[in-house]
Amino acid sequence: MENIYISTEYIKLDQLLKFVNAVEGGGMAKNVILDGLVKVNGEVELQRGKKLREGDIVEFNGEEYIISTEEK
Repeated sequence: MENIYISTEYIKLDQLLKFVNAVEGGGMAKNVILDGLVKVNGEVELQRGKKLREGDIVEFNGEEYIISTEEK
């Protein structure tokens, strides 16, 4: 599981996928989310604008990312 540090209150799901280089761009992020390939906290998430906050866990393509507001 990879810690992802954000300095804001939240990050949107599609932005996170681009930030961690899990997808090549916004269009690809939109497609993988709408295709049901991304989970947030264990549930399939279809909203690309889903706001992720500290403690949320995103699963995609065999990788897990946990959102953190403090660098560890």
